[in-house]
Amino acid sequence: MSSRLKDVAALAGVSPRTVSNVVSGSASVAEETRVRVQAALDELGYRPNVAARNLRAGRTGLVGLVIPELHSPYFGEIAGLIVDAAQHRSWTVVIDQTFGDPEAERRLLEGTGGRLVDGLIISPWSLGPEELADGARDVPVVLLGERQAQGIADRVAIDNVLAAEEATTHLLESGRTRIAAIGLQPHLHNETARQRLAGYRNALRRAGLESDPALERTTPTLHRKDGAEAMAALWEEGVRPDAVFAFSDELALGALHVAHERGLRVPHDLAVVGFDGTEDGQYANPPLTSVIPDKRQLAERALQCLADRIYSPASGVPPLDIVVPHHLEKRASSGPSR
Repeated sequence: MSSRLKDVAALAGVSPRTVSNVVSGSASVAEETRVRVQAALDELGYRPNVAARNLRAGRTGLVGLVIPELHSPYFGEIAGLIVDAAQHRSWTVVIDQTFGDPEAERRLLEGTGGRLVDGLIISPWSLGPEELADGARDVPVVLLGERQAQGIADRVAIDNVLAAEEATTHLLESGRTRIAAIGLQPHLHNETARQRLAGYRNALRRAGLESDPALERTTPTLHRKDGAEAMAALWEEGVRPDAVFAFSDELALGALHVAHERGLRVPHDLAVVGFDGTEDGQYANPPLTSVIPDKRQLAERALQCLADRIYSPASGVPPLDIVVPHHLEKRASSGPSR
């Protein structure tokens, strides 16, 4: 250990090894200890020679982040949080987007075989378990929100089934009985939409209601335009929901737009709930009730999983399935209980 590292350890009241672990992110350190060590690092102006350390270990200091869409408010926020968390480990994040295209996902996953990055965080929409497993053999991989991950790679997500049940139950408890579900995506391998549909149906079943296929709407993507088109189609076909559970905030905002165009009063005539807790939803008219994942914890747990796999590749720990918290933020778009 260098004398500078020992100085930091003495100031923080920990061992030099603990300081090294905080600097590299290579081992689990209690948050209180991490904060104390970081304060000592800052006070003494200690800056590790990251390039030299990586060169000695045969690493690049680069990690990849592959997400479906950079312009999505949800994925944009996740990307920003991952970059922030990576900076604390002296990592640089290389970001790419796939738009859910299987060839793009495959190319980016297979490209890690050249070890341009030390590890990869990916949110796959189109690749199946076998292809994901193939890619995870070449480099440490962490999956965001992909249920078909057991035994393949570490996965970090929220409990989408439970979250959807809570959102739908909230609408049922407010007196709604004809609740549309907007955002089904049977064309994707990604399990997120299927999980949210399952949660929606679970809540209806517990309330003694049958799911109505006419109220379940498939969308090509999760954008505002898709939500608007699905909402318009419901009205044009004579289907009259008294509430909408949208599988993303963007879909919900599109549905709100059409509701306003058709003179519907929200939430009196139509209650609306979204998913993702984006900033746009807070400033909608009326503000949007939404399921809010703990996005910061998603980012930090994904980076911790990646660090554990990079620094301890032969640990023998099986792939982890990590579920982070969420909560339902109730706002004016869903209204009070009737």
